[in-house]
Amino acid sequence: MLDYCIRAAGPDDIDGARAVMLDTVYRDFHTGYVPRWHGDIIDPAAAYLAPARHTLLVVLDPADGAVVATAALDSRGPVHPPNPRELAERYPSGDTAQLRRVYVRPAHRRRGLARHLVADLLAFAAADGGYRAVYLHTDPAVPGAEAFWRSLGKVVHDERDDPGGGQGIVHFELAMER
Repeated sequence: MLDYCIRAAGPDDIDGARAVMLDTVYRDFHTGYVPRWHGDIIDPAAAYLAPARHTLLVVLDPADGAVVATAALDSRGPVHPPNPRELAERYPSGDTAQLRRVYVRPAHRRRGLARHLVADLLAFAAADGGYRAVYLHTDPAVPGAEAFWRSLGKVVHDERDDPGGGQGIVHFELAMER
């Protein structure tokens, strides 16, 4: 993590954060921008900077100050559908801190940036005082994603085990720092 700057995003970071997010959904997820899934990417300031209980973190490249990684947290729990009903009930909005958009540009991976960002998000959730759980989901088809999240949390539902395989998504809960 030599010389990287990790901070809460400000208005000047929004374009760089959006670029990291869009590049990730096109390159790693192969879905491209899907409005019903990625609306927060188009307006990250409204999604993460404006609400008091939300945050967007960015990592800046020490060489040129460009945003090379993002991580966000909001108070929206998983919605049913498309997520399983029991998850929407277990992780209700308002009580749940959902981790989102933990993305690192390929040239900056394997340097501990994502792990550091997640630790900062967990500390933010704990400091809020109103969250009772930290939830996230990941697509195990993205190289490294499932192993990374398994190293940090516990699987609470693996849709690949559902009849028909659901959406193939793996859902996690992470322990908050106290």
